[in-house]
Amino acid sequence: MRTVAVFAFDGMSPFHLSVPCLVLGDRCGTPTRYDVLVCAEEPGPLRTNAGFGITVEHGLEVMDRADVVVLPSWEPRREPSAVLLAAIRRAHARGAVVVGLCIGSFLVAASGIADGREVVTHWRWADVLQERYPALTVRADVLWTDLGDVITSAGTASSLDCCLHLVRTQYGVEAAEKVARDIVVAPHRSGSQAQYIPVPVPPDPADDVIEKAMVWARSRLDQPVSLDEWSAAVAMSRRSFTRQFRARTGSSGQAWLLRQRLDRARLLLETTDYPVDRVAAESGFGSGDALRHHFNALLGTTPQRHRQEFYSSANKV
Repeated sequence: MRTVAVFAFDGMSPFHLSVPCLVLGDRCGTPTRYDVLVCAEEPGPLRTNAGFGITVEHGLEVMDRADVVVLPSWEPRREPSAVLLAAIRRAHARGAVVVGLCIGSFLVAASGIADGREVVTHWRWADVLQERYPALTVRADVLWTDLGDVITSAGTASSLDCCLHLVRTQYGVEAAEKVARDIVVAPHRSGSQAQYIPVPVPPDPADDVIEKAMVWARSRLDQPVSLDEWSAAVAMSRRSFTRQFRARTGSSGQAWLLRQRLDRARLLLETTDYPVDRVAAESGFGSGDALRHHFNALLGTTPQRHRQEFYSSANKV
């Protein structure tokens, strides 16, 4: 059981506060591997920007024993207190994972724990964050980024993606998919927040050809899929398909497909006793050596270690 401290402040959005509580906390009695505790600088009643109040029972001392500290939001024009920043720094120095959701990344930046590294925030606030904290590299082209000890996300719905990523990292793909099914969201969106920045409306937004191409490819993860075959399946030229796929997802088709294959392999390792060669074949890698290569390159581990870490706990969340 990991302890999660979720920081709340006066005037915050209740949606942002609810995201980590929903994904990581108790959902109508559904078993969870997280003990989620909402905390504030001063326990007691807090206002929200939705016209109703909440009562917070815990103070910042919860951060001193938390395994994960979630900063769900912030008011960028507000200067965080020295007490709050010190609590974040102490938690991070002790080994807690610090998660900044949406403009909660302003608190991550202010604490200094990500200096010299990358953070993500809502695209609307990215320039402000970069100007205020030049020691950071601020990204507005991805939904979330994971530095190992610090995780940050883009706005609103991508906070759900980020929290599901945390579950996936700490308890495995099957655990994250169970949570995603519970709350009825996609278990894994690999994409770019650039696709949400205002752009001209396409001629026929209802006909999402790239989504159809994704579904087609996901149903064939155990088979070789060439770019020519993939584009032809949705009646597009290779050039148009490549351009539109990147515009839609922020990734090349082959990079996206590799991630889908890795997730399939991780799920099979967590939920079956299949030998590594069979896992490789059923996830489209062809050989155990190829699977091991990509596991090491992208996940920094091996299929065997992933199975040892997640197989026994896969059905407990």
